[in-house]
Amino acid sequence: MLRKNFKALRLAAAAVGLALAATGCGVTGGGGGGGTTTTADQPLTGLRIMVPNTAGGGYDTTARTAAKVMEETKVAKGIEVFNLAGAGGTVGLARTVNEKGNGDLAMLMGLGVVGASYTNKSEAKLTQTTPLARLIEEPGAIMVSKDSPYKTITELVDAWTKDPSKVAVGGGSSPGGPDHLLPMQLAQAVGLDPKQVNYVAFDGGGDLLPAILGNKLGFAASGAGEYMDQIASGEVRVLATSGDERLEGVDAPTLKESNIDLVFTNWRGIVAPPEVSDADRDRIVAALTKMHGTQEWKDALAKNGWSDAFATGDEFASFLKDQDQRVADVLTKLGLA
Repeated sequence: MLRKNFKALRLAAAAVGLALAATGCGVTGGGGGGGTTTTADQPLTGLRIMVPNTAGGGYDTTARTAAKVMEETKVAKGIEVFNLAGAGGTVGLARTVNEKGNGDLAMLMGLGVVGASYTNKSEAKLTQTTPLARLIEEPGAIMVSKDSPYKTITELVDAWTKDPSKVAVGGGSSPGGPDHLLPMQLAQAVGLDPKQVNYVAFDGGGDLLPAILGNKLGFAASGAGEYMDQIASGEVRVLATSGDERLEGVDAPTLKESNIDLVFTNWRGIVAPPEVSDADRDRIVAALTKMHGTQEWKDALAKNGWSDAFATGDEFASFLKDQDQRVADVLTKLGLA
């Protein structure tokens, strides 16, 4: 079952004790080098986090939330978050892979970049990067505008199965990403051939939102966390969510509750370029681990409808390899890789 392929493990990693030895470049201890710096008693400084799609999307929200929490809790200071959008995240991925040994750079990423690396025939792959940490997972949401004729998931599915060509589906990821995989699997679950789905790709949730609000789509499939303000105000209506349980703060049933046999979750994490030093990697992981243990991060998870999926080290590295293979297998079956 595909839903098992993409359901991230809900495991909270224990805090890791990491040696904070000095190094002469990248993430350094004490006063050397001029790059990103930290010691056991000082915050991480100089880190730049790349977001490989547009502002306002899920990657962007996650990166800026993590940076804010690390700054507020003095785990880090002077973090720069910047966007490098294009080709479903593979422009940013290529930049990351080409920045070999750069201990000042990290990239926020997730399932969407894994899929896009195959559908866009990218030479750069996530398996070439240095894994740092898996941060969160979240269910998908089936959403419409307040002006949509569809008030329930049943009404939507009835119209969609009657004539899928007339019900455009929008998502904030390119083919192979989570916003694409969710409606493909939903189509299969309700008896539609996924090849009949009229999927419209947007480069991140920031670009998708105006299409939802303007009622230019039959429905949108994406993470609810990016649209909590619009959901709370009533501008966006959630018809169903795709997790095991209802999403806190969202008044909508799960697909399972609606007699649709599908569970689907997305995940996000952070990686560094290839060939960074062990010291560079370990100090960034240490900062992320400290962040994960703060109340501020727990509050951010609840606010954004995210589930804690924190993992580092070999666990995250193995997870990335597994996800890469699973996505490649699924997209090959769909004729997209």
